[in-house]
Amino acid sequence: MRVNSTHALVVTPHPDDAEYGIAGTVARWTAEGKEVVYAVCTSGDKGTNDVKMGPEELMKTREREQLAAARLLGVREVVFLRYPDQGLEDTPEFRKDIVRLIRRFKPEIVATSDPHRRYIWHRDHRVAGRVTLDAVFPFARDHLSYPDLLQEGLKPHAVKEVWCWGPENPNYRSDITETFAVKMAALRCHDSQVGHFPSPEWEDRLCQRYRQLAEEEDFELAEAFHRVEILW
Repeated sequence: MRVNSTHALVVTPHPDDAEYGIAGTVARWTAEGKEVVYAVCTSGDKGTNDVKMGPEELMKTREREQLAAARLLGVREVVFLRYPDQGLEDTPEFRKDIVRLIRRFKPEIVATSDPHRRYIWHRDHRVAGRVTLDAVFPFARDHLSYPDLLQEGLKPHAVKEVWCWGPENPNYRSDITETFAVKMAALRCHDSQVGHFPSPEWEDRLCQRYRQLAEEEDFELAEAFHRVEILW
């Protein structure tokens, strides 16, 4: 099914990663009337310290939490790809899934986790970021890539910008001063992941982090990205 162009497609490795990385910016975009779609790559079915929680129950819980966060942020649609947590691989099938979404939603911006962060970084974050960047270029753009997608009515699409959250050396900071409270409320929707964090200490710690990211800007709080504008 084809749809009209979308402002942003957010490709998140697990439920809750987008809330940490870009939710303040997403809340600002949707408040401005811009459409945002989430693609959640894995089910997050290993993300728990609760030894009584099985993967199937955890998957259902985390998808409910993600949908609640997305509703709060004004996200138009959430697509669950349901790859296994800790199991993302750079495969033609996974890349094709992302290409299909890019061609379906026609986003101006694709946002994902930075694949180039060194040392301690979840492997799914690296793989999701790398595959998403490859999907943007050249696969979503070139009509001879995955020609069967043309038979689905999914024509090539050229993304205008890529935003990667979690970079070691950001080159762009997005103002979330007015949307920080919404971002935190969306994060709190992920109770299985953050419910054990004490309040308000956890919120204060995150606020300080986003304040530091905005130190060189003329606003108070920021999310940081490596932003690439693509000149086709």
